[in-house]
Amino acid sequence: MTLFDISGKKAMVTGGTRGLGRGMAEALAEAGADVMIFGTSDKALAVAEEISAKGLKVQGAVMDLAQAESRRTVFADALKTLGGVDILVNAAGIQRRHKCEDFPMSDWQDVLEVNLTAVFDMCQLAGREMLAAGSGKIINIASLLSFFGGFTVPAYAASKGGVMQLTKALANEWASRGINVNAIAPGYMATEMNTALLADEKRNSEITARIPAHRWGEPQDMKGPLLFLASSASDYVHGAVLPVDGGYLGR
Repeated sequence: MTLFDISGKKAMVTGGTRGLGRGMAEALAEAGADVMIFGTSDKALAVAEEISAKGLKVQGAVMDLAQAESRRTVFADALKTLGGVDILVNAAGIQRRHKCEDFPMSDWQDVLEVNLTAVFDMCQLAGREMLAAGSGKIINIASLLSFFGGFTVPAYAASKGGVMQLTKALANEWASRGINVNAIAPGYMATEMNTALLADEKRNSEITARIPAHRWGEPQDMKGPLLFLASSASDYVHGAVLPVDGGYLGR
């Protein structure tokens, strides 16, 4: 199973304090990586301590993904602390809901900054280090809304469509230089971001009925696909967007 061995690799995870991001940070640490999680508050430090208490190597840092200066300063500090970066997971994301005709420009800008611009910034920062080393794995978190338009979430849909295309653009330039850039598109996941949908009995039932697996996903469902893309098992996989959706897209 050396194909999936990431022991000793240096990994960074944005949005690693909750939901899918936390689950993926734990997966990397469980597989032997040294992990740095980024969050927007001191919760990043508390979550890192909680995971470390299990005997895993996880540290936390506070990063304001909405601010370029914070992204770059905290990344540089994390790079020194870890001693490098072999794996980057861009899992952070925010959501705003309004009808398209009423969608505030301020919310549009907030969502695009965190969900797309920050993803490119982090890819570029980590990519420079990986290019110098001649190897690296970048995993972006896309969405089913990378394929669909959705309702009342134009900024989120645009940002996730952008993440899918950004993943392909980076792969085109970096694949021949030792870096794998891929994305995971989670389906409907039972996380905090989907609290409103989970609480809507009618919509919840409609969604579940369409999923061939007949259930919503959980953070642990991301672990296997993540380890595949973070390890040597995916060395010839570039620019892919892997749906982890219980079969939703194929319905």
